[in-house]
Order: sequence, then structure tokens, then C-alpha cells
Amino acid sequence: MMGRLIVVAACMAVVLLVAAPPMAEAITCGQVESNLAPCINYLKNGGAPPPACCNGVRNTVNSARTTPDRQAVCNCLKVAASRVPGVKSQFAEALPPTCRVFIPYKISMSTNCASIRF
Repeated sequence: MMGRLIVVAACMAVVLLVAAPPMAEAITCGQVESNLAPCINYLKNGGAPPPACCNGVRNTVNSARTTPDRQAVCNCLKVAASRVPGVKSQFAEALPPTCRVFIPYKISMSTNCASIRF
């Protein structure tokens, strides 16, 4: 009887694991900063962003699938920009379209990240 209960419990655990939705991990500021580190020279001096920069922009956008993730990325960008001397706002604003990545809000220190919804 005890062996049968263990088998039933194990089967139920497997069913729950298979049926449960996957746990999505939130994007971290460390990931955002790592993705966008190749962009620092562009953000200071303009010109053409390197391919690694545009790949980082794409990775960041693709990783932020939920509204809270997108708001977190926005806040991370603002904090990171405040810590890197010499970042010019015009280059930050131009980065997504230059990399052919659509972001439906303005990249700016004045952006209210809490207002990002989608």
C-alpha cells in the first residue's frame, strides 16, 4: 500500500511539473548593462554603433517581454546612463532606430518608466 502511494505521489508531481507554466526570470540590470556595454563608445561619441552594440540592443528588447520587464529595463538604462560620464542623450535616443530596433517610448532621462505599458 505504501509503495502504491509513493508511485501515485510521484506521478502527481510529474504531472504538476509538466502542467505548470514555466517560470519567467525577470531581466536584471546586470544583463542590461552587459548587453549594452559595447554601445558606450557610440553613446559618448556617436558615429556607427558596432554590431555587438546593436545585437545587445536587440537582446535587451527581446528579453523584456512583459510590462514590468520593460519598465525595469527603462529604469536600468537611466541608472546606467547616470553612472557613465559623457553619455550624450541625442546618441542614446538615436540608438534604437540606428540599430533598426523598435522601442515604443523615448530613450531619455526624462522618460517616466512607470508609464511604459504594453
